[in-house]
Amino acid sequence: MPELPVPLTIGAPGEPTAGIAGWVCADPIRRLVAGFGGSWPDGDLTEVLRFLDEFSARHWDFRGGRERPDAREPDLDPATTELVLTSASALGLVRPVAPAKPAYAHLVVLGGLAHACVRRVGYATHLLRAGLRVTGEVAVLGSFRPLTEWERRTLADAGLPADETEVDVLDSAVRRIFQVTAPAQQDGLDAGHPHHSWSSRTYRPAGLPSVRVLAAPSSEPDRRRAHTADTQRFWAGHVQLAPGDDVLMVTAPIYVPFQHCDALRTLAVPYGCDIDTVGVDPALADLAVLPEQTLTPGRYLQEIRSAIRSMRALHDER
Repeated sequence: MPELPVPLTIGAPGEPTAGIAGWVCADPIRRLVAGFGGSWPDGDLTEVLRFLDEFSARHWDFRGGRERPDAREPDLDPATTELVLTSASALGLVRPVAPAKPAYAHLVVLGGLAHACVRRVGYATHLLRAGLRVTGEVAVLGSFRPLTEWERRTLADAGLPADETEVDVLDSAVRRIFQVTAPAQQDGLDAGHPHHSWSSRTYRPAGLPSVRVLAAPSSEPDRRRAHTADTQRFWAGHVQLAPGDDVLMVTAPIYVPFQHCDALRTLAVPYGCDIDTVGVDPALADLAVLPEQTLTPGRYLQEIRSAIRSMRALHDER
């Protein structure tokens, strides 16, 4: 019998940090630690999170500061591979879960690699056409990250525009999938460098909520490009996010735990809104123009580490 998944109950209304212990101390995490030669620490949740952050840095970090596509894949024996895949499934990184509510104030689509951008915009449209009500706007959040040659080839092979940046892919997907041709409103700043620049384009699709495609400036422009938290905060200021707003985030199942906790830290804690996070359903036929890539044990371990780090950062916000 397959193991029941660990419920992702982190972020109850009014208690964004509640529920972290239930995920990081669950049996799948403990078995992974033991499987990679670790011993569970004594101490409170702060100590457990510190240990897991340091342990995962030694054993499950295959990026080494690089972008996700450049991460190496570890050479794992069959038993360890099975342990990782079983644990990832139990921790909620494999199977999609439907939205918990019939209506939200805002629906937020998170960017990523080119194929993921297209699939997530498609899934958001699927949810809306299936009856999900959004009283505010659909926000499609990306960055000026240049696409890799692999991403451009993937788009071209699917007959899609070979765009230059992540936010370009999101904008093209919104125009095609929401059947809009030009933004009703647009604003931005071309500062001559993508770390300092920003853009906002709002579309008005017939019979659906307005759709805003947004790319933010970096909060540390001398060090890095804008990341997801930068764009979420930038969007929250634009939309005037309010206490009690229900926000639904759309990503991929593998990223749900870590991006859910990032959203709690960057949106729920400062703005008092409520966050639900769901992953794209890979079985939907209307997303097959760019099917999801096969995910490997190394990818799952990397994102379990991402979730641990995100939960530690959220816990530190208390």
